Amino acid sequence: MGWGRTIAVSAAAIEPTSPSQVEPLLASTGRNEVQPASRGIIPRGLGRSYGDAAQRAGGLVVEMTSLDRLRAWDPASGDVTVDAGTSLDALMRSFLPRGWFVPVTPGTRYVTVGGAIAADVHGKNHHHDGSFGTHVRSLRIATPGCIQDLSPEADCSPDRFWATVAGMGLTGIILEATLRLVPVETAFMRVETSRENDLDATMASLEEGDARYRYSVAWLDCLARNSHLGRSVITLGEHASRDELPSDHAEDPLAFSPTTRLSLPVAPPRGTLNSATVRLFNSLWFHRAPRVASTTVEPLASFFHPLDGVRSWNLLYGKLGFLQYQIVVPFGAEDTIRKVLEDLVAARCPSFLAVLKRFGPSSPAPLSFPMPGWTLALDIPRGPRELHKLLNHFDDIVASAGGRVYLAKDARLQPEHLAAMYPQLEKWRETRSLMDPTHIMRSDLDARLHLAGKP
Repeated sequence: MGWGRTIAVSAAAIEPTSPSQVEPLLASTGRNEVQPASRGIIPRGLGRSYGDAAQRAGGLVVEMTSLDRLRAWDPASGDVTVDAGTSLDALMRSFLPRGWFVPVTPGTRYVTVGGAIAADVHGKNHHHDGSFGTHVRSLRIATPGCIQDLSPEADCSPDRFWATVAGMGLTGIILEATLRLVPVETAFMRVETSRENDLDATMASLEEGDARYRYSVAWLDCLARNSHLGRSVITLGEHASRDELPSDHAEDPLAFSPTTRLSLPVAPPRGTLNSATVRLFNSLWFHRAPRVASTTVEPLASFFHPLDGVRSWNLLYGKLGFLQYQIVVPFGAEDTIRKVLEDLVAARCPSFLAVLKRFGPSSPAPLSFPMPGWTLALDIPRGPRELHKLLNHFDDIVASAGGRVYLAKDARLQPEHLAAMYPQLEKWRETRSLMDPTHIMRSDLDARLHLAGKP
């Protein structure tokens, strides 16, 4: 199942321990063979896609996390080559002490490099640095019948490279990748925190903050209404320099060894996260933030990955799981964000986690999610059928505004919206068919959305 724990399926699983074991899985698979692989193959990393992107009911799931070797490292350029199953956590633990950080990180360190490429993940710095795929120098991918070395350079099949970036694992199985890390002086962040009382002020604060800081995000109180709709806590960040560190960290400025502070062994009773509990948390979190912007120095892990401090935090949503709904709409369509928040409040739908960010330029990848505009992500406990009606309504207004839903987090989008949300879909399908003409690579996401088209 995905991280949202919404749909569990049965599938065969295999965990290769060497890249040489991957290619035969694709080369020997035929559509008429009576085996799980005949229903499709999909790679899986650390399982942090929220929906059904890394699962295939009745098919074959290739678990990639044992393929995690460091292949090459250039300390002059910051280029590192690793197996696709290497986690961002492992990269940080290995290279932060050397003064290098990953160019883009989502809200968790527990994603693989292959998964980060396949979903073209973004972070708090998209307005400054773009998405993960734009920092990949080259990659090696197993496709049916051959191994391909791809890069974004014009003489190295760039269409296939960019179809694989954000390709949701449907062009083949990424074996290794070379990406360029960024130099840092410390494992700490200079963080500016403030709070805003409504959505207009929140958006204005983010726009102004993006001009000053590399990283930015707003946490929204999605139960606030009327004049307080969209009230927020704004967090802006920049990598701290050595001379900004307090004396107790000055001797070892690049130390990085984050730990798990809490573990949830089982899901709590249904209804633990409801309007009352979320309202209480939201009020406490909002009033905890300073009225006037204040600046602190914080460990890198607490700034980028606060939820990683709680093992299996997804269990907080109970046995039914939760949906993460993330959208982006272009600049000029701010009223769409307002409409989503208003309707969410009117439906009394508690979103425990809601974040708003600004995106910069799009990636060349046809299925890449970010585009210049505003992105809103909501974590919503899975509930009655009315929730799906509400989200279907959101899909309509987002698509009408020229926006889209993030496929890596999706578990319920309907196929009729796909082409409108991703206007380069047919271009991607053409390249994908060249790389996998018999459509061996399939997932439940693909089956639900007809993402790759009909075989």
